[in-house]
Amino acid sequence: MIRLLVADDHRIMRQGLRQLLVEQNDFMVAAEAANGFEVLERIRDIELDLVVLDLVMPGRHGIDLIKQIKTEKPALPVLVLSMHTEEQYALRALKAGALGYLSKETAADELVAAIRKLVAGESYISARIAQSLALHLAQPEQRPAHSQLSDREFHVLVMIARGSSLSEIAAELHLSAKTVSTYKARVLEKLKLGSTADLVRYAIDHDLMEDRRRDADAV
Repeated sequence: MIRLLVADDHRIMRQGLRQLLVEQNDFMVAAEAANGFEVLERIRDIELDLVVLDLVMPGRHGIDLIKQIKTEKPALPVLVLSMHTEEQYALRALKAGALGYLSKETAADELVAAIRKLVAGESYISARIAQSLALHLAQPEQRPAHSQLSDREFHVLVMIARGSSLSEIAAELHLSAKTVSTYKARVLEKLKLGSTADLVRYAIDHDLMEDRRRDADAV
């Protein structure tokens, strides 16, 4: 039996994934999580074979969460299920330790196959994202400016773009507001931008905005 943790902050999405997964006789959704802190609690308390992880959730999330999972449970495969098809998200997730990356748009068709591959020790990337990554790696001169950002700088960029204040970012990342301000300055410099408004516009233009909409019944 393959014991799975399904982590997504939208209850409807978790229910849909559970319904899809339990159709497989050898799959068991052993636990669910609605935020990054719950993910860490579940991996510590429950014996699991794989984590299906939304890249963006309340609390600890994204690349930092993947790194923490792999620090605590190095052998536990992580399959990222994200709304983002921009190659920077996939590349950073894989470098952080995820073995697979799927777009939510293709999850219904590819999720079961992806899980089986990861449990067998293989990696899995959807064809669309694989093509995007291949082009990204083959044509370095065409890589976007944000590809040069560190993971922490990239995280700060996305959080600012979604409307988080410096103090909110500092609290989430466990940093001082001054340190976050330094990261912001580095991002503006590397992207050759002059203001927060320019940064937000850049994020929109490059499809980096995180969808923070909440369904009425989301947990």
